[in-house]
Parts: sequence; C-alpha cells; structure tokens
Amino acid sequence: MSKPYVVGVQEVQPLSVLGTDGTVTNPEAMPNLTDDQLKELMRRMVFTRTWDQRAVNLTRQGRLGFYAPVSGQEATMVGSEFALNKDDFICPGYRDMPQIVWHGLPMYQAFLYSRGHQHGGQIPQDVHVLMPQIIIGAQYLHAMGVAMAFKQRGEKRVSITYTGDGGSSEGDFYEAMNFAGAFKLPSIFMVQNNGYAITTPFSKQTAALSVAHKAVAAGIEGVQVDGMDVLAVVKAVQDAAERGRKGEGATLIEALTYRFLPHSMSGDDPSKYRTKEETAEWELKDPLNRFRAYLVSKGLWSEEEEAKVVEDAKNTVAEQIKKAEETEKMTVPGLIDSMFETTPQHLEEQKADYLA
Repeated sequence: MSKPYVVGVQEVQPLSVLGTDGTVTNPEAMPNLTDDQLKELMRRMVFTRTWDQRAVNLTRQGRLGFYAPVSGQEATMVGSEFALNKDDFICPGYRDMPQIVWHGLPMYQAFLYSRGHQHGGQIPQDVHVLMPQIIIGAQYLHAMGVAMAFKQRGEKRVSITYTGDGGSSEGDFYEAMNFAGAFKLPSIFMVQNNGYAITTPFSKQTAALSVAHKAVAAGIEGVQVDGMDVLAVVKAVQDAAERGRKGEGATLIEALTYRFLPHSMSGDDPSKYRTKEETAEWELKDPLNRFRAYLVSKGLWSEEEEAKVVEDAKNTVAEQIKKAEETEKMTVPGLIDSMFETTPQHLEEQKADYLA
C-alpha cells in the first residue's frame, strides 16, 4: 500500500539538442542563435581546448603555478558564459578560468593568478567577475550575495556560479540555494558533474538520483543538461537567466560532463580510478567533435577555419604568458599597498616595520 505522505522522486532525462554524431535530435530545444553566433561558439571552444593544452605544458615547465585542466568541459564553460549578458556576474571555482576570461578578464591576469601574483586578482572595473574560489563551494554563497544585491537594486541582472559534483556535498552549497529560494534571487547555480570529486566517484557522493533533484528541497528550479552538448547548455542557461530577470527565482543546473585530463596538475593520476573503457566512452561524446559535425553539416565550419583558430590560440597564449612573466615582481610593501585604496595606519606601520 502506498503512503501518500511520503515525498516521491523520479528520474530525469538530461536536456540535449544534438546527438553524439552532431545531428539535431531535439529541435524544440534549439537556442535562438545566428550563424555568426554558432561559429563564435565553436571558435571559443576550439580556442579554449588549445589554450588548455598549452597551459598544461606551461605548468609542466614551471611557468604556471596551480592549474586545473578543462578539456572535455568546454561546452559547459563556454556555453554558459555565452548565454549571459556582459553585465551579469560570474563567481567561479578554481577550474573556471575560461568563463571569466571570455567574460573580460585579460588572460595574462589569469596566468598571474595561477602564479600567485597579486595583480592577477586586480579585476578591471568593467569586468563583472570574482577571482576563482579555492574553498570548495564557497563561491555559491558569493553568487547568492551578488544576486541579493541585484534584487535590492532592482537590476535585471543574474549571477552564476560553478562547482563540481563534490562541491554539491558542501554545506555552503545547500545554504546558498536555501537562501536564494527563500528570497527568490536571480542566481544560477551550475554543477559541472564530471563524475569524480578528484578520486571519489559520483555513485559514492550522494544517494540522490541526481544533483538536480536537490533543487526541490530549496524550492528552486532544478534542471539536468547534457554538458557535452553546447547548444543544450546555452538553452538551459538562457532559460535560467530569463527566469531570474523576471523575478521567478534561482535555478540549479546539473551539467553531465567529463574531464579528459587529471583533476589538477598537482600529482593527480586519473588512471588509478578511471578505466580506459569509461574514458573512451566519454570521448565519443567530445563536445568539440559533436558541435563541429553539426556546423560542418550546415556549411558553417571547415578545417581551414579551425586551423586558424588553433594558431591564434597558440600565439595568444604565448603573448599572454610572456606579458605575465614580464610583470614586475611582487614585493611585500607592494602587496600591502594593493589591499586598500588608502592603506590603513596599522598596515602602514607593518610595512614600515618590514622595511626597517
């Protein structure tokens, strides 16, 4: 006999637009993008893949500090940022450098951030991002606070933040969503579920059917999307942003994706916890191959165009890392002076003590 007072759950199907071969399988969900916008999406994804490959090599050469690879997650990163307005606000985690660079942060400052240089965190005034948060899940609280400010000011802007499936087990994750639900804030909470919280598989992360189901408890919209399908990601984020701007509250988006490279370049070895068969299965869903096939079928992309993007990305990364390396070295007095517009007296005293 069923118990009507027990809350039920049911499985969800992730939103997708393209099949793995690039054919349109869900035309009703196709985002409204021009041919030029479709090509720009592809350009950014190819650029980001190339940049990621170069950044991995730069890290191995000791020219970058901490770096978290992104190959495989370009659709969730590039697609979600592309769906926003430039005055919307991004509160990233440590893997989310592509989003904030495409949103306006100069690449050389992203490299300085990786190298631990203070100028990496001095965000230009017209760039609406925070620097990546290292504490897992804390960026969810930041995004909620930014969204509260937008609501208090009556601004039609949204905030978006990201974490991985591991971050969905943090207290900050639930606190931020609960607050955003209670106050109907224009927040977009994206979980890039790449299957592993470093080495912990998602099956051991939660007993919930999905991360998207966790939106129910917060009273906000919950969406699951194919994170290897850039058009599905664009559609999901566009819809979430529209709800936020209309005052309809926050959205939790779970993007099912996969990182092809290690969790970070700090000693992680994914071969110890992922099988070759699993990786090969996900590589068949590679977001670049999938979207490329779609554009080629429409006559919008070619090998020659892609080669130009790859060359541009390599040149840009080389220029930007050179600029980062030529930036004046940090000093303790300089670090103190960069903390406030006017250095407080107690810090002036500390600086004087150091110089003495």
